[in-house]
Amino acid sequence: MANLNRLKVVLVEQNRTGKWLSEQLGKFTATVSKWCQNAIQPDLQTLDKISRLLDVDIKDLLVSNKTTNN
Repeated sequence: MANLNRLKVVLVEQNRTGKWLSEQLGKFTATVSKWCQNAIQPDLQTLDKISRLLDVDIKDLLVSNKTTNN
């Protein structure tokens, strides 16, 4: 599966853990772990909550699929 989110990277950059995020969202730690591994993806509503908790633009949590053509 393609890497669709940058959640793991952003958590590391902010010295946060998946456990912390799971507690903030009221989600199972295993669910957040799967998001970080790109095994599954959070829905858009949850992604919005994550961006607010981490104080980042929602775009910073996503991997762009746009290719540049020169």
